[in-house]
Amino acid sequence: MLSDSEKKAVAKYHAKLDEIKVRVPKGKREIYKNHAESKGKSLNALIVELLEKDMKPEV
Repeated sequence: MLSDSEKKAVAKYHAKLDEIKVRVPKGKREIYKNHAESKGKSLNALIVELLEKDMKPEV
C-alpha cells in the first residue's frame, strides 16, 4: 500500500508521460516481455528504445 506522499509522487511522474496502447496477437505479450527481460529491460523500455533507434536519421 502506498502512502499519500508516494501516491502524489507517482501521480506527478505520470503527469509528465503520454500513454500509448499497443495491441499484439494473443500469447505474444508474454513472449515479448520475456525477450525484453532477457535484455535487462522492461517491455516498455525496449519498445521505446527500438522506436527511437528506428527514428534516428542515418549518417
